Amino acid sequence: MTFVSELEPTALWRHFDTILTIPRGSKNEDRMRGTVVAIAERAGLKHDVDSTGNVVIRKPATAGHEEAPTTTLQSHLDMVNEKNADHPHDFTTDSIIPQQVGEYLTADGTTLGSDNGIGVATMLAVMEATDLTHGPLEFLFTIDEETGLTGASELDASLVTGRQLINLDSEEEGNLYVGCAGGGESWLTLDLVTVPATRTTVTLAVALKGLKGGHSGCDIHLQRGNAIKLLVRLLWTAYLDTPFLLANVEGGSAHNAIPREAFALVAVERTCKNALLGTLETDLAAVRTEYGSVDPGIELHVDETDTPTALWDRSTSKTVLSLLNALPHGVAAMSYDIPDLVETSINLATVKPDGNHLTVSLSSRSSIDSALESLRRQVRALSVLAGAKVQEDTPYPGWKPNLESRLLDVTKAVHTKEFGREPAIRAIHAGLECGILGKKAPGMDMISFGPIIEFPHSPDERVQIASVGRFYRLLTATLEHLA
Repeated sequence: MTFVSELEPTALWRHFDTILTIPRGSKNEDRMRGTVVAIAERAGLKHDVDSTGNVVIRKPATAGHEEAPTTTLQSHLDMVNEKNADHPHDFTTDSIIPQQVGEYLTADGTTLGSDNGIGVATMLAVMEATDLTHGPLEFLFTIDEETGLTGASELDASLVTGRQLINLDSEEEGNLYVGCAGGGESWLTLDLVTVPATRTTVTLAVALKGLKGGHSGCDIHLQRGNAIKLLVRLLWTAYLDTPFLLANVEGGSAHNAIPREAFALVAVERTCKNALLGTLETDLAAVRTEYGSVDPGIELHVDETDTPTALWDRSTSKTVLSLLNALPHGVAAMSYDIPDLVETSINLATVKPDGNHLTVSLSSRSSIDSALESLRRQVRALSVLAGAKVQEDTPYPGWKPNLESRLLDVTKAVHTKEFGREPAIRAIHAGLECGILGKKAPGMDMISFGPIIEFPHSPDERVQIASVGRFYRLLTATLEHLA
């Protein structure tokens, strides 16, 4: 155990300290699920695991409160595995190394996993607690939220009997969330035609680093740079003056993380090398000026490297640069109805060559189904123009706000009593599982809240320590009131 287990409230932080030692990237939740089940069995609580791997645990009501409606608490077991390219960490075996920096808890060079590890730890603390007042409780731990909401989508809904649900996967204190965006992914596959390298070219490894990245839903409005888009912008500008051939373009790590780093291999005639470098430097200065206030750490590294045996031919190189430049990224529309809410956005998430193909993934979000489909059509149209094949998933639904919610009224009143101020009632641009769970369990009354978690899905992820205590206080007080 580390210093984390000594933070307050210790019942919660002790579990999070354990969670830090368990590899739990999306689709690798077996050990985390086993830990949750073991804790339930030690506490003498009944549990079920559905065929997908979701876990439902039931805790009887405190004596005298058996007739209260069942409340379901929900968090997801997985986390986003994101690290800096040069950081020696194996997410399949290594523990997350926590660090306290001022009032925050963060990790050494990786994501911390407070999204949604704090929610999971909170549920485990409530499961074990003997000093809380509450009605009948269900604890729903879903899997694979971060790569497509798979657990919620394939949940055996018959295991969930409660019809009031508190989702613990929000990241702004003082806000009660009552709605979220829907979304879907697109994958573009482009054939790569190659030619042999020649002796007259020099190959340059070009890397764009130092961007902040962040969550493609929660942070998209901050308009930070996308490393893929910016690198390709620099390369396209240089290409127009000094044509070259590509041998690689690669960047991004997850569909819901704004790319922080991107890399390319460029083969240019040796006599044109200096002209290419000059253009890159000139356009880099412009990029730094544009993004200086939101991404001040942008770095471009260009190093001569060994020339590969095969390069992408001229048509392929031009098509790759053109397509990646044309594909959209960022906020597409703001809500007309809810102030400061992003309505529609898209994240150009990853690009990676695989043999003779280049695969590009994009994640689209919107609180309006028609706007989501329109954005996905735009991606399809650009793919047709580039000669790329397109594959799409079935979009997941959004969560329509219900301002007449009893659960909202109760939680709002509890927040006002506990902290002396009314909470803000908001919708979020991220894809909370509530949208899917609401369709799986018709009539489900839902709300979502959480502590202060900043820069999720990036190695800068951090959670404000004191806010976790207040979050736990709000939850337990709400459960008492519901009882």
